[in-house]
Amino acid sequence: QLVESGGGAVQSGGSLKLSCKFSETFFNIKNMGWYRQAPGKQRELVASTTPSGITNYLDSVKGRFSISTDNAENTMYLQMNSLKPEDTAVYYCHAERLVHTIEGSTIVEVWGQGTLVTVSS
Repeated sequence: QLVESGGGAVQSGGSLKLSCKFSETFFNIKNMGWYRQAPGKQRELVASTTPSGITNYLDSVKGRFSISTDNAENTMYLQMNSLKPEDTAVYYCHAERLVHTIEGSTIVEVWGQGTLVTVSS
């Protein structure tokens, strides 16, 4: 289970920091990240990170957003600076966990409930 917080309304140029608290440790997490979905648009990947620290960013947020994790707190963050109106969306945290069963291993996707970020001009 993933629980997000930190969304809100901010003016253009402002900053917000989103948090995503995992109910379990990062053990067996293969990949995690943040997606967003603006009204009338498809959900898109904003930033992702692997347990080894390999990060990936949407071109439009490079240099402005930063993804990080706190292993001790089982929490993932998205620091968003220099926000623009086009960053307005519902932001979702996402993780892929490797699950072992008697039938083999499979990747289970987990999503947060979403948190709204509104940037006004």
